[in-house]
Amino acid sequence: MGPIRGSRRKKKVDQNVLAASDSQTLECWWDGFSQRISGQSKSKGALKFESFFKISIKTFAYICSLVKEDMMARSTFCYSNNKPLCLNDQVAIALRRLSSGDSLCSIGECFGMNQSTVSHITWRFVEVMEEKALHHLSWPKEQGEMEEIKSKFEKICGLPNCCGAIDITHIMMTLPSADSSDDVWLDGQENCSMILQAIVDPDMRFRNIITGWPGSLSDDMVLKSSGFFMMSEEGDYLNGEKLVLSQGTEVREYVVGDSGFPLLPWLLTPYNRRGRLWEHESDFNKRIFATQMVAQRALVWLKETWKIIQGVMWKPDKNKLPRIILVCCILHNIVIDMEDKVQDEMPSSRHHDPGYQQQICESAADDMAFQLRENLSIYLAGRLSP
Repeated sequence: MGPIRGSRRKKKVDQNVLAASDSQTLECWWDGFSQRISGQSKSKGALKFESFFKISIKTFAYICSLVKEDMMARSTFCYSNNKPLCLNDQVAIALRRLSSGDSLCSIGECFGMNQSTVSHITWRFVEVMEEKALHHLSWPKEQGEMEEIKSKFEKICGLPNCCGAIDITHIMMTLPSADSSDDVWLDGQENCSMILQAIVDPDMRFRNIITGWPGSLSDDMVLKSSGFFMMSEEGDYLNGEKLVLSQGTEVREYVVGDSGFPLLPWLLTPYNRRGRLWEHESDFNKRIFATQMVAQRALVWLKETWKIIQGVMWKPDKNKLPRIILVCCILHNIVIDMEDKVQDEMPSSRHHDPGYQQQICESAADDMAFQLRENLSIYLAGRLSP
């Protein structure tokens, strides 16, 4: 199976569906459900919904509305006592598996079913979410939406015409020893991993992703293998109004990345040469680092919330794992689109790839991009009037 890429369709939360959902019914279901899996009565302290699922009841209801038709169309799942699982039960099991990262055996014991049932429900949920919720992961098509994104990025650290921040993280795996392709998946830290490349907006929403490539590939190679690279090179992406500097230099829309990415007219990276930087170069690097931090924080939040991709995936299906990663990114965006309060608890410090060293792109810098970065950095440092 090839790498998974994010959709280009426009996201939309159907508030009418949410208004029609019966929150009291959901709360009643949760009272009984939590008592059953915890073995305690409500009076002795029921499990807190938000801490158990990492989302609010409102967001849970919306997700149920997305998957209801397809999840129930072929529903034959039952508990160990042969009692059929309702829609809420199925979504709860899948979300718990994705958010906790607990083993199939542990989830099965918690919910009173065999691990095969947990596996089938989770995978069915992933399939349906991939089809019904992909519109939550989209590249902005309306110029008004992109202008809002650029305005927010400029407020972070003054970079004008910036449309996104790009970063790469590794999803750890343990493959069967008999797998002859193991070496392909070994990354620079000698870990077996799969790569996720993400482009993030200022609200930490994933706007474009690619995953499925082995960890042995460099950031540069992953980027150049992506649809986003091709679309940007051909002018289908980042093709909005250009910024014109005082000396006549035109700066097209761009994204920012770290030193692992190549310097391109539409991808600006820090100055990365030995020796002391000039003042305008140092200032520009600070702006890049502060802006690119949005992508780093988004990936930290993704892994902290959907722990199935935070630790080591034990002998994963390499064809299914990219789709699991994609659905975790979609769920991440849904939490933001729903303005879910759980996002206020997002971790703010730990790196998404602890133990990994910063990659340095070995590709020669694009001459046009090199001059563009120089002109923009001098402009931002105030050496040229606008």
